This record gives sequence, structure tokens and C-alpha cells, in this order.
Amino acid sequence: MSANFEAKKVVVQEITDKIKAAKSVVLVDYNKLTVKEVSELRSKCKKAGCEYKVYKNTLVRKAFNDLGFTDFDADLNGPTAVAFGTDETNAAKVMTAAAKDYDGKIVLKSAFVDNAYVDKKGIKALSDMPSREELIAKMLGSINAPATNIAGVLNNVVSGLVRVINAIAQQKQA
Repeated sequence: MSANFEAKKVVVQEITDKIKAAKSVVLVDYNKLTVKEVSELRSKCKKAGCEYKVYKNTLVRKAFNDLGFTDFDADLNGPTAVAFGTDETNAAKVMTAAAKDYDGKIVLKSAFVDNAYVDKKGIKALSDMPSREELIAKMLGSINAPATNIAGVLNNVVSGLVRVINAIAQQKQA
């Protein structure tokens, strides 16, 4: 086997490992971006906790096919960049925002979330969803609210009782 073939096998394995490790994978067409804009986008992805990479379509297709997914074959034509997300929504949020920020220079193609193919509309829906951390914070806030209310009521009852006892004590002293 040629050295080039072996090198491609290594890259396909790298892509496969990244797909398996990622909670979401978003494919976009980045054809019209300048080098500066690509650098900015990589920086935005890094801040959001995702990774932006450009691979050859044939290698990404091979990685998805090796995992048993052929739905992406049609989307892997033309210039394609891949965003690997650490949660289900961060890559979709960054890429959807980038599509707006760069005036159509980025076109959403598809995504891979929860071992399933997601189309353009699904990517936009994912980008509108709160992240896992936001959902947990909201849930904890909801759980904590009744406890806080009970504590406030009990505090008011106790402080009212103290005021009554204090008033009685002052009356008896007078």
C-alpha cells in the first residue's frame, strides 16, 4: 500500500474518532469566507467549546460510512467544513450565528446529533434550544424556588412571633 493511502487511513480514523467523541457534528459550506473570517470563526468555535476543521469530503464520507451512516453522502460535495461540538447545541449555535454574521458566506448543510441525521431546519431548531447547562440551571432554579418561598414564609412567621413576644414583654415592663 502506498504512503498516501496509509496517511488517508489515519485521517479517516481521526475523523471517525472525532465524530464518536462529539455530541454534535455540523457540516457547512464555507466557500466564500476569507482567511481572516475563517480564523475568526475558528476562534468563535473554540470559545464555544467546539472545533472547526476542514477535511476532504471523501475522507469525511468514508468516516461516516464506516460508522454506518450514508445520509451525509449528498451533503459532502463542494467545500465543506466540519464543526465538532462538545454538546448537542453549541456547534449548531456557532454555525447558525456565523451564517447570519457572514451574510450567507456560510451555508448550513446538515448535522449529526444523537446518532441521527439532522437537516438545515433541524440545525436552526438546535441553535434556538438552550444548552444543557442552561437547562440544568433553569431546572435547579425551579426546584429551589419553592424552598426559598417556604424559607421566606417561615422566616416571616418567626419574625412576627418575635415581634409579638417583644411587644408583650414591653407592655409588661411598662
